[in-house]
Amino acid sequence: MEHDPAVIAGVSLAIETVIAKAVELSPGTQNRLKQLHPLTIEIHCTQPALEMFVSVEEDGGIQIASYRETKATVSIEGTWRDFSRVATASDPAAALINGDVKISGDTAPLMQLQTIVGDLDIDWEAPIVNAIGPVLGHQLAEVIRAITRTSGTTHRRMKRQLSEFILEEGRLSPPKPELDSFFTAVDDLVLRTDRIESRLKRIKKRAASLTGAIE
Repeated sequence: MEHDPAVIAGVSLAIETVIAKAVELSPGTQNRLKQLHPLTIEIHCTQPALEMFVSVEEDGGIQIASYRETKATVSIEGTWRDFSRVATASDPAAALINGDVKISGDTAPLMQLQTIVGDLDIDWEAPIVNAIGPVLGHQLAEVIRAITRTSGTTHRRMKRQLSEFILEEGRLSPPKPELDSFFTAVDDLVLRTDRIESRLKRIKKRAASLTGAIE
């Protein structure tokens, strides 16, 4: 399937522009983006065949191109149907990790970029629809919205799923016992915090009853 370079360039420019405008209205975001340089994300759609590169420039700007000489920091690969499933899933983060989309490379800056762009709360649909029309534009906007949508709980779950995914795929990461020990320590800290909170509630309740008795 042949792709019109003009259409691809139009979509890339539309996305770059809407991100740039959102960053201008969000104090501190540009500095957060600068810290991610030289992050480059390779997005490889195998069917239909299409390859795009999303890069964070030195000045914190986002550049989207169909070709990049530098090696990608992280690669995301799948068919258009795979990406569409992520867009329509109730939990996009889990669908991205557990579905047929393949992720390789350093995922930490990818998640940081996801958080930053998600915080901007961008309206993706209008500029993309203007560039390529309502049908495909809506679908592409849904994919981007799903991938960038995140919350604290989703982000923590995604990090854990990514850790397990990397271990299963045999990629470079700390040994599984070390990760298990870390997660156990986190769970133990949460439990101890809950106990302290419960104890404080009992102390406050007892203090209130004593104050009432004195009065």
